[in-house]
Amino acid sequence: LGTMSLLIADFVLPNGLAFSPDESVLYINDTRRKHIRAFELLPNGTLAKQTDRVFVDLGGDEPGVPDGMKVDVEGNVYCGGAGGIWIMDPRGKKLGRIVHGAPATTNIAFGGDDWKTLYFTSRNHLGSVNVKIPGIPVP
Repeated sequence: LGTMSLLIADFVLPNGLAFSPDESVLYINDTRRKHIRAFELLPNGTLAKQTDRVFVDLGGDEPGVPDGMKVDVEGNVYCGGAGGIWIMDPRGKKLGRIVHGAPATTNIAFGGDDWKTLYFTSRNHLGSVNVKIPGIPVP
């Protein structure tokens, strides 16, 4: 094993991790703060200095917090959260929300032959929805 390094120490409750399609951006949920942070990555995989930013704030009055996150092949970020699954473009603009009726989305994953099936879990549910843009294939 290699040497472990502490990179960031100011999260309240870091949770989901996801990379942009080209792996130049690392997204991390800060669940208690109800937002997603984004970090630019250098080609060698280290964090670029001073690139930490709030990518999107997912706070609100509905139950649920940012939890479970994936990225599609166009760089859109999908994140379980209040009221369903939020979808943001690569700049952090909210594109929409998949409302599925189950309480508090806890995790998501792309699958299916074409990677256009988005599976999700909640407190006591497993569901799926078809999406237009495929997720990043996982070997």
